[in-house]
Amino acid sequence: MNTPTSAPSRLTRLAAWAQRRHWLALGLWLVVLAAITVTSQVVGADYHDDHSLPGTESQQVIETFEEHAPAQRGETVQVVLAHDQGVAAQRDRVDALLAEVSRMPHVAGVQSPFTTPGAVSPDGTVAYATVALDPDTPAEDVRSLIETGQTAAGDGLRVALGGDPVREAEEGGGGAAEGAGILAALVILVFMFGSLLAAAVPIVTAVLAVGSTIGAIALVSWVVDMPSYAPPLMMLVGIGVGIDYALLIFSRYRSELLSGRDREHAARVALDTAGRSVLFAGCTVIIALLGLLALGLGSLRGVAFAVALTVLVTMAASVTLLPALLTVFGRRIERRIRSRASRRVHGQRWRALAGAVQRRPVVSLVVPVALLGALSLPALDMRLGFADAGTEAEGSTTREAYDLLAEGFGPGVNGPLIVVSEGDSGSLRQAVESTPGVASATPPQSLSGGVSTMLVFPDSAPQDAATHELVERLRTDVLPDVAERTGASYLVGGSVAAADDFAGEVSERLPLFILVVVGLSALLLAAVFRSLLIPLKAAVLNLLSIGASLGVVTLVFGQGLFGVQEGPIEAFVPVMIFAIVFGLSMDYEVFLVARMHEEWRRTRDAAHAVREGLAGTGGVITAAAAIMIVVFGAFVLSPDRMLQQFGLGLAVAVLLDAFVIRCLIVPAVMRLFGERAWWLPRRLDRALPNVRLEHDERVGVSS
Repeated sequence: MNTPTSAPSRLTRLAAWAQRRHWLALGLWLVVLAAITVTSQVVGADYHDDHSLPGTESQQVIETFEEHAPAQRGETVQVVLAHDQGVAAQRDRVDALLAEVSRMPHVAGVQSPFTTPGAVSPDGTVAYATVALDPDTPAEDVRSLIETGQTAAGDGLRVALGGDPVREAEEGGGGAAEGAGILAALVILVFMFGSLLAAAVPIVTAVLAVGSTIGAIALVSWVVDMPSYAPPLMMLVGIGVGIDYALLIFSRYRSELLSGRDREHAARVALDTAGRSVLFAGCTVIIALLGLLALGLGSLRGVAFAVALTVLVTMAASVTLLPALLTVFGRRIERRIRSRASRRVHGQRWRALAGAVQRRPVVSLVVPVALLGALSLPALDMRLGFADAGTEAEGSTTREAYDLLAEGFGPGVNGPLIVVSEGDSGSLRQAVESTPGVASATPPQSLSGGVSTMLVFPDSAPQDAATHELVERLRTDVLPDVAERTGASYLVGGSVAAADDFAGEVSERLPLFILVVVGLSALLLAAVFRSLLIPLKAAVLNLLSIGASLGVVTLVFGQGLFGVQEGPIEAFVPVMIFAIVFGLSMDYEVFLVARMHEEWRRTRDAAHAVREGLAGTGGVITAAAAIMIVVFGAFVLSPDRMLQQFGLGLAVAVLLDAFVIRCLIVPAVMRLFGERAWWLPRRLDRALPNVRLEHDERVGVSS
């Protein structure tokens, strides 16, 4: 056992500095926020969605186009036109619209439906024009294009625009969701503390930390590939984690005040105990996020860096900004805390719950585990992919364009496959068109260097399982036979093929990712708690909560529960949820078990340590979880399907982790472990570094 020391720790000295120089600490944070914000506004951002998958077939198709048809590197937009009496009767209006579009900024070319073969439906009621855009066309110019098209509609002529640039321009970042989450968090904190001022302290800490990180990420995007969805995802995690960490420290501060300490000493003890847990928990979140680097996927590296940076900044705010705020507003907060103290017995209900769980540990373990296992089962049938316009909300212009094209040309027109051939392509079209699941195929179009390309239209929608089966059939059966006869080589690409490739790459690398994240986190827990069983228990339970949350996401978004549009789960959502949830689960694990460890070191009574650990942390863990749940759950209101899936997955995971695992399963398991919970083999004990979350209460209190 470590011998206590009276020397103040680094966190104690940091808290003392923030208390003495509270106005300086606040001023520095405000200056940093202002400087980063202004600089990022002047410099701008360079977000780039890197979906490259080196070595995959779909990526080879993209590289072939870049080499042999560089003029086609820009993206395209479809202007879909429909009229019950036939689009040809509206030719003058359509030509006028397309002429206006051709003069707009960043429009490289326009193909009229009346001069493009196959661009008018067989019954003549639906047609589409293809608008080629310059690479990296600004979103505001795409929105102007949308407005121009919609202005031309009327008198029976329907105009809708489709394509990835339109979808990206239409989707918002979820600002309303963030505001709703913060407001709900404020309500919970006011209810918890009975004071608007006390409730505002954790929120101000989180907002300043997240605000500083937003600008920093925009600047970093110039040197690191950062996807366009990184900022809203970073805010989703940052707001929840920032409030969470500040609340954990603030709750310990309140406990120290109620135990009779003065404000300065209470803040320093809170930083030296809960602050240590926050730093350790934050490090586990960062490790889990950086574990995404093991996947080697470009689209995830930037997200991992952005969210890890956010967690790092929130940790810094929790241990520097929070003590300063407690000094500025401490007197009023203390008065309110002490006035409410006489009306409640601290931790009594949680102590009773822990006692009930310890009396029936097997039942308290088996029933919740069975529930989590049942919720995890749907995740086994999860279908990964990428959302398209067919999963957009009804009423959006991209969804209208999708539906009109499917109505006029068949469902496969919204997700054509691209077949690239190098060498003989003479017998390719016949072989492809005779394949089950193919509605039609265009004649091969020559590019350069003996390379040609052909569009293949499935007879099913892009999100249908039949379309993905068609990709596999072409790649493994049809095209290899043609290649054997002709000596040519063939590749299958397109959005559906890319989704399959991405899902395959993720599945292949997932075991390494899980091993890295779980292994490093388990080693950290073993070093802190000097235990072999606690890290193993934490890893298993965290995996169980993640499985259950992914099962719920599959039920809602994959199988259409509650009337949600059925479709695939975004291919990178499961690994992101895994990384974030695994790290966040460690937050509550560390905070709860650290308090148990405190009591174990003090009394050597395992049952007592479990009861007092839950009594001391149950209230703050569930309150912090409730805040996380409303912050994450608010993103279900976002118009972006990806953010909806993230929000639901994270909210469900935190709900199950805090209210089921930490309040029921962990106390039951710790009761069954008994003293064995704190056992560590001697060899491993000597090999692991000694990391402490508890510091002797006699730490220096002088400044």
